[in-house]
Amino acid sequence: MKNLVMTLLMAVLVTACSEEGTNQVQADLPVDKGSVAAGTGQSVTMQGGELPLAGEGAIAVGKALPEAMLSAADLKAVNIAAKGGKVRVISVVPSLDTPTCEEQTHILSEENNGLDQQVELVTISMDLPFAQSRFAKEAKISNMTFLSDYKGREFGNTNGLLIEPLSLLTRAVIVTDKENIVRYLQVVPEITALPDMPAAMQAARDLL
Repeated sequence: MKNLVMTLLMAVLVTACSEEGTNQVQADLPVDKGSVAAGTGQSVTMQGGELPLAGEGAIAVGKALPEAMLSAADLKAVNIAAKGGKVRVISVVPSLDTPTCEEQTHILSEENNGLDQQVELVTISMDLPFAQSRFAKEAKISNMTFLSDYKGREFGNTNGLLIEPLSLLTRAVIVTDKENIVRYLQVVPEITALPDMPAAMQAARDLL
């Protein structure tokens, strides 16, 4: 099972590396509007193959986003649950070096219709902070905060969003209000598909 998972992952990564340019948004990727539960005992799929999730699964609509320490671009620790007094759209991706994660990030950055002027846009992945900074520079994205869960996988474990066999975060979108309460959550069932980004952005807009 583990060998099959790694083979599928390598296929995804090879596809990503074969794309010309790092900021070419794909137009033919499917959108999955469904959602699954987070945490141990739950699972997502990658090209149909089941991938078990791990962690407490503490994230839930109507509850405060749990505390978890992440690494910022300067390697300083950031508590994702720290109240900043702003609505946030938190985009969770396995790796920025894949086409689906790249497009998800571009959609949030470039197709938010001015939402970035009123809410905080955040992307979380297992990519090293250096890789996240390089991606943002090459993609010319300056309206988004990138945070990495590479150091302790605390965000993935606390929220039940860790893909256990791959040690990567599963694909998800979270919207929190000004008091850090989760108001919208989609854990994408098939991680090679895009989340319903328009729905997440509308959920954030409805909180303003």
